[in-house]
This record gives sequence, C-alpha cells and structure tokens, in this order.
Amino acid sequence: MREMLTGGPLDVLTGDYLAELTMLILARDRLKDPSLGYARTFLRQLEECLGLALERGVRIVVNAGGLNPARLADAVRELAKCQGLDAAVGHVEGDDLLPRREELGLPEGLLAANAYLGAFGVAECLRAGADVVVTGRVTDAALVAGPAIARFGWGAGDLDALAGAVVAGHVLECGAQATGGNYAFFREHDVTRPGFPLAELHPDGSSVITKHPGTGGAVTVGTVTAQLLYETGGPRYLGPDVTARLDTVRLTGAGPDRVRIDGVRGEAPPATLKAGLNRLGGHRNEVVFVLTGLDIEAKAALVRRQFEDALPPGRRPAELRWTLARTDHADAATEEAASALLRLTARDGDPDRVGRELGRVAVELGLAGYPGFHLTAPPGPGAPYGVFEAAYLDAAAVEHTAVLPDGRRVRIAPAPVTAPEPEVGEQPDVREQAVAADEAPVPGPTRRAPLGLVAGARSGDKGGDANLGVWARDEPGRRWLARTLTTDLLRELLPEVAELPITRHLLPNLRAVNFTITGLLGEGVAAQHRFDPQAKALGEWLRSRHLDIPEALL
Repeated sequence: MREMLTGGPLDVLTGDYLAELTMLILARDRLKDPSLGYARTFLRQLEECLGLALERGVRIVVNAGGLNPARLADAVRELAKCQGLDAAVGHVEGDDLLPRREELGLPEGLLAANAYLGAFGVAECLRAGADVVVTGRVTDAALVAGPAIARFGWGAGDLDALAGAVVAGHVLECGAQATGGNYAFFREHDVTRPGFPLAELHPDGSSVITKHPGTGGAVTVGTVTAQLLYETGGPRYLGPDVTARLDTVRLTGAGPDRVRIDGVRGEAPPATLKAGLNRLGGHRNEVVFVLTGLDIEAKAALVRRQFEDALPPGRRPAELRWTLARTDHADAATEEAASALLRLTARDGDPDRVGRELGRVAVELGLAGYPGFHLTAPPGPGAPYGVFEAAYLDAAAVEHTAVLPDGRRVRIAPAPVTAPEPEVGEQPDVREQAVAADEAPVPGPTRRAPLGLVAGARSGDKGGDANLGVWARDEPGRRWLARTLTTDLLRELLPEVAELPITRHLLPNLRAVNFTITGLLGEGVAAQHRFDPQAKALGEWLRSRHLDIPEALL
C-alpha cells in the first residue's frame, strides 16, 4: 500500500482481499467472534498508510469487509480517530444472504452465502465524498469500475464504457499477475519483485495499464493477455452491471510498460446475480509415504494393501484416494532424488474416521512394511474442509445498499435492462470453431517439442471447475493454436481431464484459446480435491507437454 501511495500519481487505490477460500476462512472467524469476518490485514496496512492517503488525496476502495463490512467501516473510523485524522468512510452491504437463507430458498448448513454485487454502490459512496469505501463480496472488477462510474458519471446504459472498466478491473484484480508475476515467459523480465499494476481510465472506458516508474516486473501485451485469460471462460464475461465481450478487447503496446486496452463492447447483464455458498463438507487427513530406490510400484502396492487391510471393520473413511508421484530418478546421486511420494488422502463426515485411527494405522506399519519405510511428517489429527458452490438469484431480490459517510442508506437498483443467461453447458459458437478449423496449416516440417516454446498459459479455479487459457505470441502461432489445440488433443496431453466435460472458446483478438474443464477441482479449493487444488499450475503442465510443432514457429 505504501509503495502505491508513494511511487507516483494516483487518484484511487483499490485492494482485492477476497477469494472463494477467503470467504470460508472469514466465516470460521465469524463463528468464533461475531464482530470479526473481515480481512484484518487491511487494517494493519491502513494503520501505516491512512494519513498518507488523506494527505495525497488518494481515495481507497477495498472489498476487505468480507462478511462484515459495517464492522470494518467502524474499525476504520476508530483507527482514524486514534490517529487524529478526519476520514469519511462509506460501505456497501446487502451481499450477505445468510440471514435470508430460508426466504431465498438456499440450502441448510451454510457458513456463508454472499451475492456478487456490482459497482454502483461503490460509486454512490464516492459521490457522497467517501475517502475510504469498504465493501463485502462485490465482483473483483467493481472495485475499479465503481470509481470510474463516480468520476465520469456513467449510467447503467453506458454499456461499452462499463465493459471497458470491467476489463481494466479484471487486469488489476490480482495485482502483480499483470506485471510479470506468475507469467509463462518470466525469464524475459526481472520479476524478482514485480511492482503493482495501475490503470489510467478514460471517459470512453478505454484504459492504459502501466505501473509506477522504477518498480520491477513488466507490463506488456503478453502479461496483460495472461491476466485477461485468468479465470474467464467464453467471449461473454458476465457481471452484475454489464456483460463484457472479451472477443472485442484490443491490446496495443503504448510505450515501455504501457498497454492500451480499447474497443471493448458491452452488452446487458444477466437478470441474475451469482452467489457464492460455503459450507463444511466434512473432515480430511493426509499421509505421505516416501518410497525410495528400486521396486517403487511394488512398494506402493504393498503399503496400500497393508493399510486398507488394517483399517478397523466399519471404520473405513468414506473416501480414500491414493496418488503415486514418481519423483524418483534412476541411479540418483541423492536419496531425495531416488525417492517417490505416495500420498493417501482420506475424507469423511466423521472426524474420528480420518483422525487418530488413520494415523495409528500408518505408524503401526513402520516396522512391518516396505523396505525404507518413512513418512514426510507424522500423521496429524485431521481437519475440516469446506465446499464452495455457486447459486444464481434474481438480482431484484438482493438488497444492494450503499451506506454513505453521513449514515444515509441508498438502495442500489438492479440493472434496468438485462439479457437471458446462456444455458448451463452451452457450447462455443459453432461457426467460430469452423472458421478456426479452416485456417491454413503452417507449412513446412514439424519437430517434437514442448508446447511452451510457442505458447503461454495461465490457469486457475472457478469453484469446482478449472480455467485454462493458452495464447500464441504471434499471428501464425494463433492460427496454428486455434487449428491444433482442440478439446480432443487437450485430453491426450492432460490425461487427468480425459473423462471430464471440456468447453473450448476462441478469442482471436487475444490470439488465445480458452478452456473450461468442468469438475476437475471437485467441490472447490477448500475441499483439496487434487494435488494442485486451484489448478494454478495446470497451464504450466500443459506447456511442458510435447507435440508436433511446425519448425517455422520454433
């Protein structure tokens, strides 16, 4: 926060503190203490920086309110008073649906239920003179779109301008991911300590993504493309204020560390709001066996057989999952390099079935199992895990409210014009796919090589689904990628996804192919369904896979 306030000119400082997993963590905080449920990290940052922000006339907009934005707003006022500062604080509420669970027909057993609100509540607070605006669960892009609405006077009908701000907000939401962090071609830039991105917003909704002078990392068409593909799906990026057409986005280099975004078209938003529902799914535990040297497969089979035979009758966990990671190397120079890892994950609604009993069975095999038996760590007691799922509610049923610095409450009306949502599982545009198939192949010989030599990737999670965006670095590469990287080939390259539904979307302006892999992450990140529970490295796995690539592209 200090770096952004001191590094160069700034009108509004935004901060995105929430993720699907964060909401579950905050819900558990609130269970212990009803006055909690917000991101306390923000208060620690503000303690150092509130005076600096007020002195420089920088307004602050954050979603750190989590499940308790009113209480965080009060805490900000208390902090300002303690420091002798005069700060006007507003907040946005109405996203918390838990008190209305029965009325809205939501399932029982929820720890948190929050609608994703739009940007107009933020704008209302800023128009009323707020120096600090605290929200609960709004869309990530609303933190940027709200200040733009307040500054330029946009209304609900300014769909293209709103869409442009949403795209800029999506680029900024994950901080340094837009300035070289987590970037496929990270070796091209010094990303030891990348700076944070900022957007210069214009009245027509266009923007320039840049960063403060002298900060690390880089802002390039590639880094911005990577972030635009992150956790998105098809050409239509649905939101509560506008549907942004990602297939209309134009990215243009505008100088060192400057990328212009323009051409974004907007359509009416859907009539429903997405809501994130979090609940406890049960309890889980994990035991990792180290297998060293020869006969790795046979050792794994032995410990699995011994372990499952030793479980008490009727006390077997509901789910036992065994995963063998062949990290071992033949004739290795170190013991660690000679070892593989066999991971056992157990899940059950009864904490006892995945607690001491599981650990006891693992430990008692220690002198009776495979040669070289040991574990990466002693078995723990087990822990609860959460489940995330999405629901969709009539936007008019959600009480989106801006609470202004003077205490007045302003109800934010839903979008006056809406569009029907696509059907669940809707396939990509058939004509677009056909055009891609008709692209002329790149001529000349091919060579077996990793996909990552010619394409970047960025992947992530949306509940139980994984998003995987892949982009080419030039136009010939785009044509080859669109023609070659089909859902069938993806299933071959990534056997883990072979049996799952996959939707492919083409985004020619971004030279990209974007995949949604349904169900890869089970019940969401908190359920720890797989080795990489948020699919963060799924794209890098794909880039490491070998296929026949035209030498002209290499």
